Amino acid sequence: MRVIVTAGHVDHGKSTLVRLLTGMEPDRWAEERRRGLTIDLGFAWTRIGDEDVAFVDVPGHERFVPNMLAGAGPAPAVLFVVAADEGWMPQSAEHLAALDAFGVARGLLVVTKADRADPAAATEAARREIAATSLGAVPSVAVSGTTGAGLGELRAAIAELAKSLPPPDPDADVRFWIDRAFTVSGAGTVVTGTLAAGTIAVGDELRLGESRVKVRGLQALGEPRDRVEAVARVAVNLRGTARGDVGRGDVLLTPGRWRTTTEFDVRLRGTDPHRHLVLHFGTAAVPVRVRPLGTDTARLTTATALPLRVGDRGLLRDPGEHRIAARFDVLDVDPPPLTRRGAARARAAELAGPDVAATYLHRTGFAKAADLAAMGLPETGVRWGDWLADAERIARVRAAAATIVREWDSLAAGVPVEALRQRLGLPAPELVAPVLAGTGFEVAGGLVRRPGAGLDPAVERAVEKVGKHLAEHPFRAPEADELRALGLGRRELAAAVRLGRLTAVAEGVVLGPDAEERAVAVLRGVAQPFTVSQARQALDSTRRVVVPLLERLDAAGRTEPLGDGTRRVSRTP
Repeated sequence: MRVIVTAGHVDHGKSTLVRLLTGMEPDRWAEERRRGLTIDLGFAWTRIGDEDVAFVDVPGHERFVPNMLAGAGPAPAVLFVVAADEGWMPQSAEHLAALDAFGVARGLLVVTKADRADPAAATEAARREIAATSLGAVPSVAVSGTTGAGLGELRAAIAELAKSLPPPDPDADVRFWIDRAFTVSGAGTVVTGTLAAGTIAVGDELRLGESRVKVRGLQALGEPRDRVEAVARVAVNLRGTARGDVGRGDVLLTPGRWRTTTEFDVRLRGTDPHRHLVLHFGTAAVPVRVRPLGTDTARLTTATALPLRVGDRGLLRDPGEHRIAARFDVLDVDPPPLTRRGAARARAAELAGPDVAATYLHRTGFAKAADLAAMGLPETGVRWGDWLADAERIARVRAAAATIVREWDSLAAGVPVEALRQRLGLPAPELVAPVLAGTGFEVAGGLVRRPGAGLDPAVERAVEKVGKHLAEHPFRAPEADELRALGLGRRELAAAVRLGRLTAVAEGVVLGPDAEERAVAVLRGVAQPFTVSQARQALDSTRRVVVPLLERLDAAGRTEPLGDGTRRVSRTP
């Protein structure tokens, strides 16, 4: 299917053309047919050449330009209509400015009412205006809706236009802008829109705002479908979605593949940032605040979050003056805060860089590859698993890591991985190991240290004294004051435990490294089941040690509590 939107001044014959081409009535509302004036979006379709062609008919009156923009936003191609007897008019210019802002690059000029005036002058003027936009040089056809003259040539030109459209990507992420929502008896809520890329199938789960919705049914060209590929006009029946929860400007998204934002940096063409403007993108129309950054860059802030990617194009409209104030090209959907003096000027300079992805990664240091894809950025930097890293940031972090580990290692056995991660500002623990690659440090036992690194000499001597005591009395843990007297505080004990020199059975209660194995061996010789008191006597220890030791053995599955205050050694090794 090919989807083509109409555009042009009010009463220049857009709806008449659609009726003649399709045999369908695009004006859906009784008021539209009574007044002969298109107010809202109309839809019709037909077969032209080898293609099914769906038309989105938009209103031409200046009062209904927001409705026109909702139809033009997702449009891949346009029939631009100009009447021969009136020629180029104010809404012709505004519609063309909107198409240019949206970046529509394929189109056909149709000069209507050719029976009322020579179409040559209107054709020349319109082609001159259109050539200066994203549409460039377009073919033209003159027709008469009254006599039918030129309709054959028009159908042939539309067939050529349809063939020239680039093939869509059926595997692309879905971003389905809703232009209409209504209720069907027995089916529930139905939404319609233009599927510009990707595929929607019955049973799919899509994101709507902060919720997940399921596709109950699909229609295209009035026929039920199990699956619809872009480009297509689609009606989507949503399961469990109330009509009041969805409307024009909402969007259905592939879950997990889009980032929504209310603040983003753009390149602007021709705006006055001091006016009250409305941002139009897809079928959405939302108030926007514009903060200039440089001569042609700005930060836009919206009240409603939008799913945007770098490279997206939209427009800003001044509703008071009925004009397109500017078009914008999205440069960054995750911009930094502007809090310091001169930050806006510095940001403008940053946005002038040639490589948007590299600039973003250089600023953030690390980013998940999936997050860059969701923002519309290509992979850049160094790939570490799911992460991308900036080369300069890697060098700085490695140098900082070496300093931290050396300083920390001189006190105890090494730096806990999480402590090092936090000090380096790394976003995830899995980045610690690749950061340390080539530094001569290793990750072992939850610590970052030099290979073979041991305890500080003073700590080593203290641990050896504890070891001699435990060799004679394996389950008589030194008291807290004894440990303090040896210079073994919480941090020193933790280092010894991580290195396997001691076993911590409770806060401040340490035994030898083989305490669990020795305890199980002793307890096997006790009559089963046994009480805590019997275990204490067998181990020649105290309740301060035995209770947490038994709980540790229970957790490891080496002993089994029986629920009556007794336990037994597990039968499994």
